[in-house]
Order: sequence, then structure tokens, then C-alpha cells
Amino acid sequence: MRVAILGFACGAAVLQVQAELPSPSTIAALAAVAFLLCFLRGVLGIAMAGALTGFCWAALLAQLALGPELARADEGRDITVVGTIDSLPHRFEQGVRFNLKVERVLGDAARVPPRVSLSWYAGYRDAVQPVADVRPGERWQLVVRLQRPHGNANPHGFDYEAWLLEQGVRATGYVRPAGDKNRRLDSFVAGFSNLVEHCRATLRERILRALADKEYAGVIVALVVGDQRSIGQADWDVFNRTGVGHLISISGLHITMVAGLFASLASFLWRRSFFTGAQLPLRMPAQKVAALTGAVVALVYVLLAGFGVPAQRTLYMLAVVAAALWFGRLTQVSQVLCMALGVVVLIDPWAITSPGFWLSFGAVAAILYATTGRTAAAQPRWRAMLLVGAHTQYVVTLALVPLTMLLFSQVSLVSPLANALAIPVVSFIVTPLALAGSMLPAPLSTLLLNVAHYAVQALAWVLSWCAGSRFAVWSAPSPEPWLFAFAAIGTLWMLAPRGWPHRWTGLAAWLPLLTAQPTHPPPGEVRVTAFDVGQGMALLIETSGHRLLYDTGPAYTPESNGANRVILPYLRARGIGVLDGVVVSHSDIDHAGGALTLLDAIGVGWVASSLWHDHAIVKAAPRHIRCAGGQQWTWDGVRFEMLHPAMASYDDPRLRPNARGCVLRVTAGENAILLAGDIEAAQEAQLVAGSAPLLRAAVLLAPHHGSGTSSTPAFLAAVQPRLVLFQVGYRNRYRHPKREVVERYEKLGIERLRTDESGAIMLDSARGFVPEQYRREHARYWYGR
Repeated sequence: MRVAILGFACGAAVLQVQAELPSPSTIAALAAVAFLLCFLRGVLGIAMAGALTGFCWAALLAQLALGPELARADEGRDITVVGTIDSLPHRFEQGVRFNLKVERVLGDAARVPPRVSLSWYAGYRDAVQPVADVRPGERWQLVVRLQRPHGNANPHGFDYEAWLLEQGVRATGYVRPAGDKNRRLDSFVAGFSNLVEHCRATLRERILRALADKEYAGVIVALVVGDQRSIGQADWDVFNRTGVGHLISISGLHITMVAGLFASLASFLWRRSFFTGAQLPLRMPAQKVAALTGAVVALVYVLLAGFGVPAQRTLYMLAVVAAALWFGRLTQVSQVLCMALGVVVLIDPWAITSPGFWLSFGAVAAILYATTGRTAAAQPRWRAMLLVGAHTQYVVTLALVPLTMLLFSQVSLVSPLANALAIPVVSFIVTPLALAGSMLPAPLSTLLLNVAHYAVQALAWVLSWCAGSRFAVWSAPSPEPWLFAFAAIGTLWMLAPRGWPHRWTGLAAWLPLLTAQPTHPPPGEVRVTAFDVGQGMALLIETSGHRLLYDTGPAYTPESNGANRVILPYLRARGIGVLDGVVVSHSDIDHAGGALTLLDAIGVGWVASSLWHDHAIVKAAPRHIRCAGGQQWTWDGVRFEMLHPAMASYDDPRLRPNARGCVLRVTAGENAILLAGDIEAAQEAQLVAGSAPLLRAAVLLAPHHGSGTSSTPAFLAAVQPRLVLFQVGYRNRYRHPKREVVERYEKLGIERLRTDESGAIMLDSARGFVPEQYRREHARYWYGR
């Protein structure tokens, strides 16, 4: 059974890396082969049958999930829908975001998917509208504009499209200002999921009301209902650097603790029912009652948690144990874990794509490997509990190092100390107080919630001190598969039973993992990565010994931008902790939106920009240089030339930021790339008149994202590019690149690539700047669906 389940999970995992889904006939043929393999004896036959079954099952669910889709012709037009709010709404500064279960479309032939994600903004362009107080379970009529699922596609980045597919969301959009057409039809629609979400919303409101304006109220909410969206990015940075991020949610430890508490209470009361005259133990053993109570309480808690993967794993494990106790069939712990794994993958094959899946099951598997069947000397009870807890933390810390490096390219060195403090505080003080405070009546609830908040506040102060150390985190490039496997084998060697020869030699397997260095192009060559940051610009330029970032992407929200969502995860996965220089072409938010975050997160040698001296980015820069035509330098045989703006332009305050944008040309041998920022026709004419010989380049970053005010024929004739890159957002409001501009490039026979279609684009001068497109090289069956 265990071999079959592991094979099933592996088969589902293989499906998630496919560029296309198999056809129905292929699925049927593979299912038939799996059926025949069931009659073969031996572990290999069982594993193969399980793998083919898992592959077919995941493919079938994927076909069903991708079936409902929004037609491309219906993107971006007003559609009136009626549906129920079926998720916990998230309020942010500009409005509210929620999922809508669509029941019908009014007065339109559009086919809308059954579940869509909507944002309701307080203002859109020039229109202002009040944001309604939407609550789970309400039925609404709304006028919306939708688009097909789409997210930024970058190496080592978050796959938003895969996440939407897992959530069953097949379109995203926003509520249009429509007056009385946007209205509540029913205050509550009966249904199990609506009831669960309504309860979660009620508990969240109670907590936020009791902890109004408290700094860590979002942490308390996360521990009670699993909603982590109110926790600020700065707090997450502290939790992740100290390795306690797994505790700031409804984790398996919390669920087990609560379920065990209620199971013990039920057993205690049931055994003592003789005093009531009911003699309940004669009707049903107390052990069965405790098992049933624990399983039911775990189910309720997991539903409140939003049904995340770690919570699911714990629920299924507890359910299997409860069933074994109920039917009197004791089972091995490894079987319990495998059955939980099988149920998770059976219900949600896309869970395999989540880091939480691997960390959750990896931690439990490591504990089983390092503790099951081991003997220990007799100790007093309290001392034995401490030793078990310390050994468990030791095992998890060691076991997850290779996996953490693979997933996040870093490992917290202060994690053992931080977890030794955080686990008891969060699990035995904060979580029980938060749960009790969210359910008990006022004023007792307010008192308990405030005590829980004070405990979190004190813990956060200690964690911030730990995270502030420069030695808090060890970073290295994301390892290759063989390097990860080698380190994993060494970890198993270290966690082997006592008496195993030279266990600590397993540390040697970690050395290649922890001491790996970032890759770089050879001397005289340059590598360019044009990130998919949406409607904005950001390119990383690498020589053999230096790195330069040209623009930092847009700001999406007050806490989210191109730096912390795209650029920094990529740099971290590559093991890059320092940039020699950053060029911020001009002050527009789609170019400079991530600069402050970037400067705060990693080391930067200097910043070159066209910003005024009082700009926040200039003040934050370790060294600032004004962009000016004529500046040039050479790194490792690669030449950098600043072509624009003229120094005299800073004397004219009437110039728009676009007109003063930094234009940079990078030359490696016979290959050059021209980064033109947001210059427009007037600046292009100036460059053609004054620097025409310097404009020639094989690759051109389209000026102003391909707007109609740029890419003039004279400018293109001077540059003569083979390839043009458009860094644009999917269905952006400016409709960049303009059709007439694209046609202009097409008539000249210039290859055209767009980041909204290609994802990140990688260019290497050693290969003649032949482009690599992330969505093509890393194709997945859900892209563009």
C-alpha cells in the first residue's frame, strides 16, 4: 500500500511539469496499463501502477478544472453577474478583494467561469465609487470586467496561474462603477461552505475589533482562522529570517494540540459518567469517544484554517489514527503518513507544487525516520518530555536544510534558538488564548486576546533582534538536483541510529550545497535578464565579475512591488547578494517602484538616476550619480555607455521625467543592447542627431513600452535592431505596445517579443543574443489557459 501511494504521488507530480495535458485517449490507454500492472507481483509493478494511476488522475482533474474558461472576446468588457461571496474578503487600502461563485449572467451571452476573483476599488481612473461591505455568503449583482488567469512568469518566482488553478478560480477582474446595478440581493445564502466562511469572517471581526490598531492583530487572526493577508511584509521578513514562519499559521502542531486537548477532556468526562448514572462507558469505550472527538475538533479547526496543505496533512493523519482506534486495527506510523499523503494528492494534485507540501510531509517523514524504533534511557517524565522536544527540533532543523536551500536558497542559522522560544510561546500560550478569546463573550474575550497579543509582541521583539544579525541567514544559489540529492543522502546519514559509523561525516555532503557560488558569463560576454514585472521595466545585466540592474519594476501595492515580488527572489535563488550598480532611469512608479525595497534588502555599490537630489531614492542610495550622456565605463571587457540625458537638461524643470530618462548601451564584442527607458519622439530625434553611430544595437528595449509617441522610423533606422523587447503588462490600461508601433517593427523584419506573452526573456552575448523565453523553456499546461 505504501509503495502504491508513493507511486501515486510521484505520478501526480510528473503531470504538474508537463507542457501539455495528455489527450483523453492517452489517459485511457495509461489507465489500462496501470490496471494490468496491478496483477504483477513485486514492488516495481506496484510502484508503476500507482504512478500511472496518479498521472491519469491528476490529468483528469486538470482537464475538468481547465474546462470552464472565459472567452478571449469577453475579456475587458462589462458583464453583469449574480453570485455569492464564497471566500473571506480581504480589505486593503484601495478596496476589497474576494472570490465570487457565479450563479448566472444577466442580459449577456458571455460564458463566465463558475468561480472568479474580484477586486472592488474605491476609485478607478477618474471614477469614484463606494466600496461595499461584502461578507461571505451574501448574494450580489455586480457589473464586472474580467480577464483570463494571468500572472508574471519568472525563474524562481511565484506561479500565480498555478495557484489560481488550484483554487478553482478561472478568471480575475474588478467591479465597475455602475450605481444601483451593483447591489446586495440576499444577506445570506444557505450552504456549508458559506457557513464556514461566514464563521471565519465573524471570528476575524471579533479579533480585529478587540485588537483595534494593534500591531500584531494579523498574527492572532492567522492563528485562529488561517488568514495571513493582514501580516505586513516587514513582519514576514523577520519570521522567515528566524525560521518561525511555519508557526504563524494554523500548523499541524496547533491542530494536534487542540484535538488532543478536547479528546482528553471527552475521555475524562466519559469515564466519569458513572457518577451521573448513565454508565456511558458500557455503551461505548471512552477510547473511541476520545478518538471521534479529536477527529471532529480537528476537522472544525482545519475548516476554520482555510484547508491549507499542512492542516490537511494533520487532519488526515488524525483521521486515520482515529479510524484505527475505532475499528481496533493498530497501524504503523509510516502507513498513517502515506495515507495522509495519498488523500492530499487525491483531493488536490496541485498541492505538490506548493513549498508547504514538501516542508510539511518532509518534516514528519524526518521525525519518523529519526525516532521510530529508537530506544531511550529511562528519565523522569518532565525531563523525558524536554529531551523528546529538543531531539525533535534538532531532527527537523537538520532534515530540512537541503529542502529549504532547494526551495528558498537560504537557511536560518538562528532557527534552532528562535524555534526553541517560539514553539512553546505560540503553541501553548498564544494559540490557546487566541482561540478562547475569539469565542468567549466580552469582556473576557478582549482580555484574553490582548494577553495573547502582548505575548506575540514580546516574541516579535526577540525575533527582530535575532533577525537583525548579519549572520542570521546563510544564503547560497538554488542547488542543482544532483547536489540536492547528495546533501539529502548526507542528512540521512547524520540522522541514522546511534552506532551508525561516522554519522557526522554526513556534514561533508552539505559543503557543496552551502558553498556554491553564483554562475556568471565568461570575460568579455554579457548576460541580460528582462524580467516579467507587468507594466514596468527591470533588467539584470551580468558580466563575469559585475552586476547591474536597470530599473526596479513597478509598485503594485504599498507593500508589494517588482523588487520583493520578482527581482529579489530571483537574486536570492541565484545566490546574488550584492549589485555593483543600479540605474533608475526616471521617477515614474513603473520604473522606480521597487528601488527603496531593493536598496533596503541587498548591498548596492551605487545608484545612477535622473532623479532630483531630494528624491527618497537618492537619499537612500549609498552613492548617487546623475545620468548624463557621455558617461562610460568597462566591466570585464564589456562596455557601458550612457547616451542620454544631456547634463544641460537638468537645468530645465519643465521637462517631464520621461524626457530625462537614462538611456544605456551595453556592448560585448559585436553584440550590443540598447536600453531606452521611456524616451519619446523628441529625445529619439536628439539621439539620432547627436549620437547616431552609438545607437546601433542588435537588441532594443522598446522605448516607453511601445507607446505611440516613441519608436520613430528615424530612430529605428539608426538602431537597426534584430530583436525588440516590449516589457508590458497583460492587457495593460495603456494598451502598450500600440498596434501601429508593432506594425512598424514588423515591416522592418524585426523580431518582437513581449514579456506578457514570453515571461522573462534571457539573452546571452555568447550565443549571439538568441532569446530564451521563460514561458517556452519552462512551459506548463496551465499557461495561457
